[in-house]
Amino acid sequence: MLLSEAKILIIDDDVDVLSAAKLLLKRHAKAVDIEKNPQKLPFLVTNGDYNLILLDMNFTRDVNSGREGFHWLDRILDINPAAKVIMITAYGDIEMAIRAIKSGAIDFVLKPWENDKLLATISTALEAGKDKVVPVVEEKSKDDNKKNNKATTDTIVATSDSMRQVLVTAERVASTDANVIILGENGTGKTQLAKHVHQHSKRADKPFVAVDLGAISETLFESELFGHVKGAFTDAKEDRAGRFEEAKGGTIFLDEIGNLTLPLQAKLLTVIQERKVTRVGSNKPIALDVRLICATNMNIEKMVTEKTFRQDLLYRINTIELELPPLRDRPEDISALADYYLKQYAKKYNRPVNDISNALVKKMQQYNWPGNIRELQHAVERAVILSQEKTLQPDDLFLKSSAGQPATATGFDLEDMEKTMIIKALKRFNGNITDAARELGLSRAALYRRMEKYGL
Repeated sequence: MLLSEAKILIIDDDVDVLSAAKLLLKRHAKAVDIEKNPQKLPFLVTNGDYNLILLDMNFTRDVNSGREGFHWLDRILDINPAAKVIMITAYGDIEMAIRAIKSGAIDFVLKPWENDKLLATISTALEAGKDKVVPVVEEKSKDDNKKNNKATTDTIVATSDSMRQVLVTAERVASTDANVIILGENGTGKTQLAKHVHQHSKRADKPFVAVDLGAISETLFESELFGHVKGAFTDAKEDRAGRFEEAKGGTIFLDEIGNLTLPLQAKLLTVIQERKVTRVGSNKPIALDVRLICATNMNIEKMVTEKTFRQDLLYRINTIELELPPLRDRPEDISALADYYLKQYAKKYNRPVNDISNALVKKMQQYNWPGNIRELQHAVERAVILSQEKTLQPDDLFLKSSAGQPATATGFDLEDMEKTMIIKALKRFNGNITDAARELGLSRAALYRRMEKYGL
């Protein structure tokens, strides 16, 4: 999305900051709303349909911990997980920046900002799909980066022999600069494995830039990946580095590479072969120093046979091939993964849940998990939110089974689960709409709309 088409919300307790930001942005954006009171955020996010939110990290005088900002960031993402949020603060440090991004912010800027830099940050955030590009924060030191790397690496949970072997191979090739292709079904953790390789490489203290090629249109492909110069096309109002340049010295991760058309494959092949990129509208090549990791859920060899994927490009990108097994083929990992996500979401939502019953573990191991780890993660998150007990039981995970047969995916119908969540919340608070809405992270109006939708 272009900045000129965007509706932006700015939340800050400093009226001077609000005025300055609105004065700047209203000249570039379609609409700009400002609000001093963060308590109004749930209503605004639910009803405002904003494309981007600028959120202050501190709302209390003389307090600069960022705690309030993280609280409101969580509330925003609970209401709308796809929301794009840029955190702003006058008290920024690198640890706070990293934590903000890990918590779901798309970027981080400091007050007082430079107008051109703020506009560029906002434009980049609007152009990028949610989770398509991982924002990169410059680390203070290698020690800081190692701490950050360890925290992220630890999220790979692997007890099965098949996954352990994948990790052993990944860590062995990480120390080289060999190109890697990661194969696996949707939800198996390809992005996380790519980060794992980066974090164990000699480039670990440099940027990791992830790009979902399936989300980039053919017309924007060159501009997004290779950059452009001012005046290259109608909306090119300034020079802009592409994703390859952003990954300078680090790793670029091209996800869903199997979605590229043959003409785009040819352009990518040229850049990989020559190790140079030329911005759109320029004739000056820029040398590249990046590690390339690609991923796809498609049968890439079959695509080569069918001539829908270039064989020479495949040779270039798959020096090392890593294949992630689907979750149904590694049932011994299910219990550990579920326990990991249970602890993560119990802390996030302040729930008393701390265990999973043996009966539920058995049912999870029988289930086929077509959505793999991503489906398991979302299922556990919903269960933690809804459960009123300390131990998760089979019914909490919405796994439907009969006569000992594996549960079916129909147990994960989103509308059915949303209705169930609302019913449980209303029951818990004896029909009190205000309390139920707060528990669900909705405004009263949003809850009323859903109640009407489901006939409650």
